[in-house]
Amino acid sequence: MAPRRRRRARRMWTAVVAALALPLTMLTTGTTPAQAAAVQCSVDYRTNDWGSGFTAELTLTNRGTEAISGWTLTYGYTGNQQLSSGWSGTWSQSGKTVTATNASWNGTIAVGAAVTTGAQFTYSGTNTAPTSFAINGTACAGAHQPPITVLTSPAAGAVYSQGTAVPLAATAAAADGATVSKVEFYDDTTLLGTDTSSPYSLSATGLTVGSHSLLAKAYDSLGASAESTPVGITVASGPAVVVSPTQLGVQQGKTGTYDVKLSTQPSANVTVATARASGNTGLSVTGGASLTFTPSNWATAQKVTVTANATGTGSAVFDSTATGHAKASVTVTQLAASKEYDARFLDLYGKITNPANGYFSPEGIPYHSVETLIVEAPDHGHETTSEAYSYLLWLQAMYGKVTGDWTKFNGAWDIMEKFMIPTHADQPTNSFYNASKPATYAPELDTPNEYPAQLDSGVSVGPDPIAAELKSAYGTDDVYGMHWLQDVDNVYGYGNSPGKCEAGPADTGPSYINTFQRGAQESVWETVPQPTCDAFKYGGTNGYLDLFTKDASYAKQWKFTNAPDADARAVQAAYWADIWAEAQGKGADVSATVGKAAKMGDYLRYSMYDKYFKKIGNCVGPSTCPAGTGKDASHYLLNWYYAWGGATDTSAGWAWRIGSSHTHGGYQNPLAAYALSSYADLKPKSATGQADWAKSLGRQLEFYRWLQSSEGAIAGGATNSWQGRYATPPSGTPTFYGMYYDEKPVYHDPPSNQWFGFQAWSMERVAEYYQQTGNADAKTVLDKWVDWALANTTVNPDGTFRIPSTLQWSGKPDTWNASSPGANTGLHVTVADYTNDVGVAAAYAKTLTYYADRSGDTEAKTTAKALLDGMWANNQDALGVAVPETRADYNRFDDSVYVPSGWSGTMPNGDAINSSSTFDSIRSFYEDDPAWSKIEAYLAGGAAPSFTYHRFWAQADIALAMGSYAELLE
Repeated sequence: MAPRRRRRARRMWTAVVAALALPLTMLTTGTTPAQAAAVQCSVDYRTNDWGSGFTAELTLTNRGTEAISGWTLTYGYTGNQQLSSGWSGTWSQSGKTVTATNASWNGTIAVGAAVTTGAQFTYSGTNTAPTSFAINGTACAGAHQPPITVLTSPAAGAVYSQGTAVPLAATAAAADGATVSKVEFYDDTTLLGTDTSSPYSLSATGLTVGSHSLLAKAYDSLGASAESTPVGITVASGPAVVVSPTQLGVQQGKTGTYDVKLSTQPSANVTVATARASGNTGLSVTGGASLTFTPSNWATAQKVTVTANATGTGSAVFDSTATGHAKASVTVTQLAASKEYDARFLDLYGKITNPANGYFSPEGIPYHSVETLIVEAPDHGHETTSEAYSYLLWLQAMYGKVTGDWTKFNGAWDIMEKFMIPTHADQPTNSFYNASKPATYAPELDTPNEYPAQLDSGVSVGPDPIAAELKSAYGTDDVYGMHWLQDVDNVYGYGNSPGKCEAGPADTGPSYINTFQRGAQESVWETVPQPTCDAFKYGGTNGYLDLFTKDASYAKQWKFTNAPDADARAVQAAYWADIWAEAQGKGADVSATVGKAAKMGDYLRYSMYDKYFKKIGNCVGPSTCPAGTGKDASHYLLNWYYAWGGATDTSAGWAWRIGSSHTHGGYQNPLAAYALSSYADLKPKSATGQADWAKSLGRQLEFYRWLQSSEGAIAGGATNSWQGRYATPPSGTPTFYGMYYDEKPVYHDPPSNQWFGFQAWSMERVAEYYQQTGNADAKTVLDKWVDWALANTTVNPDGTFRIPSTLQWSGKPDTWNASSPGANTGLHVTVADYTNDVGVAAAYAKTLTYYADRSGDTEAKTTAKALLDGMWANNQDALGVAVPETRADYNRFDDSVYVPSGWSGTMPNGDAINSSSTFDSIRSFYEDDPAWSKIEAYLAGGAAPSFTYHRFWAQADIALAMGSYAELLE
């Protein structure tokens, strides 16, 4: 049955605004110049104020019917605010009047689109916000602020017995003279009920056993709406003791407390006894060992106090038990007296792993985010990626370091292996793979509307030189690598759970899916989701295949795509798990899992090869570029993907494998290369795996040197196949071992070289490798990069901060000369705008931490600490550490999705796929999301919506940054 539809008439935007292909990478573009039409605009003004100064962020939205070509913003202050600096535009001040003019790259504001600019000011006294703004001399409307909604009941982490009514209550306040018209209450995306008068409340009955994410959503009289932060609860099958938190860190000589209460009202007094059940004897209950709950105070939390002695470390489990009730357990870890940041790690770890907080599916799979309405590389929050699985492994490795418990790390690998590495049933025809001809060539095309691409068996492809040795080493034809994308709740309804092919919407398990298939310009907003096993049950006559490739006929088939940076991060996590476990004398606890990581690294070598195994270097012309003859098809870098597939019919007799010709600076991982080449426990079993990774380690370090700008940031990357079809690059294009410099490799909407997060992620791996080995080449890259990054970082007195967000590039590197590297004086970077994104800041802080530990750099150490302290002091909430973000790109929900004229099909839920399709029309489930009204209001001309997201990778990175700082610098 198709989901309930709430489609309303709304405007179709005609200008194209660039998408977010990765978290928080914003760019706005447009092409139609303004002429006679008057400017219509709104300005949203937000500040971050620390008492003597502040930053102001202003979002300018075009509410007119034609694009604004070139903008000048003016407004005034009533106090003594004085401009210090600005970004994303040219800022000036005359008296109390402030003026900002567009930068060269953000001058056009398309219809319905927005640009963001900002500045820093000093002041004394009061800091009253301006009330009027103008763009190009025309007054702009202020953006109407949505209502503020807080779910006041139930409490986060509460446990209720099945059949007990859950009391929901919320407060709501409207802004700008509006009034609250109603409040809705949701269980995730399911509407539970509505209240139209204050106090807003609802008694929810019938909630199923398990975890629930509850929220309230308020609507005001002007049509704006906003939802509360989700609150996680658990429904138990019967009466239970409830504890919070379930993880607790206590430093030596100190005490810690946790709350105890009952899940349901008893008929008589209940005594809850708490005692250490197992583990560290240096921890003991010193308060609340026996607590009495009555029929009147059963829901009021009482405290259990645990005291740590002055010398011990390690964990203990404390059980709270009561007759007739399910027991509750808390893991308490005794930490060294100095380990405040390990205590923070355990605090955030407890929030992330609390089932009631919504980070995990019932199977234990990490969602991309707690929130469902989010569009980035995944196009739904309850999808997940191999990236999230790899961060779970790293998080559990750090947990093992802090607590000595390695069962959770091993369990994380088991979850990943079960659900994200395709089983033999998912890849059933690998035995037919012909390594002498891995795949049939098809060109990559510039835009989605040029697809499907013609398959051409006449183009020569090289042999696969590692298939035979992998089979020899592991006794199987199957590939041991993660697929990159999974629809955890089967929202799309393909039902491609492990071992199943298009089982349909009724399947309850996590489902493999894929999206990007149509060239570098295809943004997430232009994709057609498709199943990894295409049995022609959904889509059109040929399933989804003929949207992407053109052939005489089509066969039912399976296909998977690997994101190499995620598999490399899994190896990285396994390396640290082994190092930390060995230091505890517990190497045997993780040895089996570490062996699996070595196997994954062996298969990860497919990411070192040209897409069609053609020879690396000066590869021009699909027919004239020679096929490789073996390892000469390897660039020894981590490319953007590798993929493999085959027929679903086990008698059909074919399967294929490809690499990728495109390599990105942000994907490299020298720590993983070092581990796979030089660390005995991670040595691959294959004949040449260790040697390949040793060569890759050196090649990656050279790659960083080649891409390092004059300022210090790392530029885009290189390709062995210009435009993805072995085209001829522009004259004078620099090369790296014959591969061509590509400023924005891989994807162009938005350009893939702009996100500072790639800088932080990648340099953090270099810093880990440097910290472990002291390698001089790594230090050379880091010295320059850290100086540049620190020069563009501001930490305010109150701990608020801004770090680079969007980068702009000019010029090119020198052609690489390994014996005499160039200085790249013609390659430059500028910071276009800044962010307070906590996930990226955590990765950046980790980079500074590892670098400072080995180099002794004081500024790196103090800045790492300041970033971690600042987000801990200012950005914590019930679910983790997060900041609001404005999503101007969400006007692309109505973007057209190219489908060839005459092609028609259906999604599993019945949504039509045809030449009129849009991003939203083939994802109608979004219109039942609690946050959908924000999108409707924005598409109807309202302000760009703001969301506070809890991405799994970001929360894990923050926790890991705390643990890394505790290990190295505390």
